Amino acid sequence: MLKIYNSLAREKQDFVPITPGQVRMYVCGMTVYDFCHLGHARVLVVFDMVQRWLRASGLQVTYVRNITDIDDKIIRRAQENKQSIGELTARFIDFMDADATALGVEKPDHEPRATAYVPQMLELIGQLESNGLAYQAADGDVNFSVRKFPGYGKLSGKSIDDLRAGERVEVDAAKDDPLDFVLWKHAREGEPFWPSPWGNGRPGWHIECSAMSSELLGKHFDIHGGGQDLQFPHHENEIAQSEGAHHCQFVNYWMHNGFVRVADEKMSKSLGNFFTIREIVKKYHPEVLRFFILRAHYRSPLNYSETHLDDARQALSRLYTALKTADAAVAPVDWHEPHARRFTQAMNDDFNTPEACAVLFDLAAAANRGHSPSLVSQLRGLAGVLGLLTRDPQAFLQAAPDSGGETTVEHIEALIAERLTAKKGKDYATADRIRDELLAAGVVLEDNAAATTWRRS
Repeated sequence: MLKIYNSLAREKQDFVPITPGQVRMYVCGMTVYDFCHLGHARVLVVFDMVQRWLRASGLQVTYVRNITDIDDKIIRRAQENKQSIGELTARFIDFMDADATALGVEKPDHEPRATAYVPQMLELIGQLESNGLAYQAADGDVNFSVRKFPGYGKLSGKSIDDLRAGERVEVDAAKDDPLDFVLWKHAREGEPFWPSPWGNGRPGWHIECSAMSSELLGKHFDIHGGGQDLQFPHHENEIAQSEGAHHCQFVNYWMHNGFVRVADEKMSKSLGNFFTIREIVKKYHPEVLRFFILRAHYRSPLNYSETHLDDARQALSRLYTALKTADAAVAPVDWHEPHARRFTQAMNDDFNTPEACAVLFDLAAAANRGHSPSLVSQLRGLAGVLGLLTRDPQAFLQAAPDSGGETTVEHIEALIAERLTAKKGKDYATADRIRDELLAAGVVLEDNAAATTWRRS
């Protein structure tokens, strides 16, 4: 049985869907005002892996990942760029989609945009007001009254009395309590707004996900995911809003992926250790980045360095090399085969992808020893469950960043042809020199009876 670490319970629990055979999952997606960074890549890849494994396990999955297309950062960036909010968000949604596709991330079943769900947000705020949990402050904002919701703090483990004003909470003199958070922001000059019973304004950030998830998945659903940084206050506030309005449990299992760290510090723009997906894939194949993310357990910190990415590239190349050992038709995974049983055991243990990847390497070694088409097929099938080894092996092994110069495919193949001519003329010194030059440039030649092939080292 699949076990999931539930952040709410703080332990691994057997996963029991609310509706047998069906899973409803919501993941907090991107705020689209800039290029996606490595932290976004981790969320995209981790929960893509989760939905892939749930489907591979025979479950019917409804996967929702939202887009926040209105908030303070978006408004400021649009003003800085002297363009409309719609133009800004459309451009960065396209960039996000391109990055996700490059990483092998499948489209969610639903990808709601916040601006399309304002009526549902207003309805939810009205219900909270009727239940005595929301009030309109003197400045026109509508706020959630944190102290009136008895369960506040159950996800993050934070006590209301221990929470300090200003800890990721905007201090506002108009609030009844510094811990209260905004549900509806009154209209400010020059900003977009929607009409509401409380006057023109726009939604607060937290209410968006409560409204979109309940509309698409129901008031009570199975899994809610996102980055660890969202656990408090965003997910804590979602619980308060949703359960305060609907008087039922909001989510059964909460999943949070760990932080991305660079040189043992949390990645952040303020520290200057910030990397976008686009910057990384200029130097590394996107599948290398996906593999790098999946080699770490999703709840562990992900330590970024070029050394780690170089190691991931070499390791993934070993797996692709194994696919070349024997011709194998694409076939369904044999789930009774020993490697597949170990793979299943790993994935059912809270999506233990490091152990699942170790199984792939054991399978690759066995395939190399036996030149077995069935094992090669099994390797490709199991890796495919993780979104790996989906490309042509030769194309991947010869792929390189667009650095030009001495490592272009055309230049390499010209040198190989020159070496072949030298060998035919028994000019072995020239042939050896060319091999050494290519090896120094990171290109490995592999001679066999039929031809000379090559790959990146």
